[in-house]
Amino acid sequence: MTYSDYRTALVTGATSGIGRAIARLLADRGLEVHAVGRDAERLTRLAAESGVVPHPLDVTDTNALEAELSGIEVDILVNNAGVSRPGNVLDASRADLDAMVDVNLRAVLQLTRIFLPGMVERDLGHVVNTSSIAGHYNFFGHTAYHATKAAVHQLSRQLRNDTLGRRIRVTEIAPGRVETEVFGRNLGGSPEAMKEAWETYFEGFESLTTEDIVASVDFALSAPRRANIGLIEIMPTFQVPGGLTFDRRAE
Repeated sequence: MTYSDYRTALVTGATSGIGRAIARLLADRGLEVHAVGRDAERLTRLAAESGVVPHPLDVTDTNALEAELSGIEVDILVNNAGVSRPGNVLDASRADLDAMVDVNLRAVLQLTRIFLPGMVERDLGHVVNTSSIAGHYNFFGHTAYHATKAAVHQLSRQLRNDTLGRRIRVTEIAPGRVETEVFGRNLGGSPEAMKEAWETYFEGFESLTTEDIVASVDFALSAPRRANIGLIEIMPTFQVPGGLTFDRRAE
């Protein structure tokens, strides 16, 4: 199942960053690409630039997803939409927790439910889930984000069981720090916040770029049909997941 086997793809979170880059890749490969995102203006620009089919939808609105997308035969489903919030469970708000669960996990489950049966029926399909090293390793902060990405990790593995005996492939992409807008959005999303995020998280670091993630997706999708690339963990060379913290209390 190389690109010649696939005709259509659907990519969520396609308005910026990794999702936008993946949508462009798949369009360049000759697929009919359905791009899903909340920002209609950005989707319109992407459609004009690359020929994708824009769907300005909120992935947490399952009724809207079913109404607009259910009739599409999707060969490649890229569950890329995701949100993060600063802080851990001790200082998280109800809205923050709901947003991460709804976007990072519930939408992934619902979209997979919508499109996977058709893949099984046609004996052809590929599900690509963007998770994070936060789903594999524990480090400070962003507790609910870690939890939702860990769930995506397990879901990706379980889907292989669910589709055993069919030509369905499932790939989890687990990146480390990538130069995207997510850090700036966590700081409020203003131009000043974006500048602060760049200076704090990217300036002077050799972070991953969206091109690195796109290359990983391209590799998994173009593998021969006998091969399922189940997990790609990709991190900056100067970032490591390990490390031990031992806190001391004097009292």
